[in-house]
Amino acid sequence: MLCLFGVFAGNSFAQNLESLADSVRSGTTEVKRDALLRLRNLQSAEASRLAVPALRDASEIVRATAAFSVTFLPAEEAVPAITPLLTDKSELVRREAAYALGQVGDRSATDPLLQILQKDKIPEVRNASIVALGEIGDIRAVDALTQILQRKVRDEDEFLRRSAARSIGQIAQIIRTSEPKVITPADSSTVTVEVSRLKYQDYARELPTFRAAADALIRALQNPKESPDAKREAAFALGAIGDKNAILILQANVNDPDYYLAEISRQALSKIQN
Repeated sequence: MLCLFGVFAGNSFAQNLESLADSVRSGTTEVKRDALLRLRNLQSAEASRLAVPALRDASEIVRATAAFSVTFLPAEEAVPAITPLLTDKSELVRREAAYALGQVGDRSATDPLLQILQKDKIPEVRNASIVALGEIGDIRAVDALTQILQRKVRDEDEFLRRSAARSIGQIAQIIRTSEPKVITPADSSTVTVEVSRLKYQDYARELPTFRAAADALIRALQNPKESPDAKREAAFALGAIGDKNAILILQANVNDPDYYLAEISRQALSKIQN
């Protein structure tokens, strides 16, 4: 009986996949989107492969949805499949493709994302590439992210600066822990309360790329024109880098009226002084 049930369940699953594949090929825009979301929820390479044709769909909404539906492919398949969308005519598709490459988390996507960061004219697309580079954790991205923080503070660049600081910290954390996912102060309503037990080497001293990044982060933390969110992310990143030169500026912020900045600065100090 159990054997028969297994065969029935297997056949039912296969039929469900085929039905979803048919919907992706020939459904209306909404039917295709629904099918793609259901394929994504299956979280399997088999399901993701059925979503690949939708990456070339005439509808930008379908292409954008498909970018996330193929992220469960092996990286060597997912990155080549998604990367062409970084130059799509639709900014929505380019943005979602960048975010999707961050979800894949493979370093082969670093160079295409850096090109988008440098060349795309839409801030939201550039920001998506910054976020994705942080999730990938490739040290090659640090210089480009540092350059964002080295520019003059402008209101229109606030979210780019915040994301750049955050991603520098994520890259340092990923390199340090060899873990693809890290917890960061995601927004003003949440604060990381866990301090790593790892021995925190001073990456600013050991790796020249992080020395320049740490200097830019310190200046951001000291700059009264910097946004509160960017300062919080800068404090987090300095702790992730382990820069002992940042101890004084972090100590100066542990009693800041901004509770979140104060708490993140305390955590950063605990890491550096661990």
